[in-house]
Amino acid sequence: MKNFLRLLVIVALFQSFQCEKEANKTSKTTDFETLQKQKQHIKDYVASFECNEEIGCDFMAFGSKPCGGPWEYLIYSNEVDITYLTTMVNQYNQDEANYNIQYHIFSDCAVVNPPNNVGCVDGVCTIIQQ
Repeated sequence: MKNFLRLLVIVALFQSFQCEKEANKTSKTTDFETLQKQKQHIKDYVASFECNEEIGCDFMAFGSKPCGGPWEYLIYSNEVDITYLTTMVNQYNQDEANYNIQYHIFSDCAVVNPPNNVGCVDGVCTIIQQ
């Protein structure tokens, strides 16, 4: 009888750990999807503004690599509401940094350098190769 009770307790504990793992997996997937939606919203916002030589373009660090630094640089028209864009990007960068820590995400530690020159090409802000 004691062996049966021990077996029952072990099975119950095993099942509770399985449920916890499944919940973590779901949370990770949900959190990743939320980050992707945030990122797409920011990119769509930036893409909704055209540029010209008078308006000009600029860039900011975008994303948070697990080793530190950004994944890329977001190129945008100076027509954007810079306060709104900066708020969205800072929130996204912080959310991605938290995600990396919470789920033990890793990546290469390559440094992504900022662009040397950005400009308007056919109404779209882009990196100008020299």
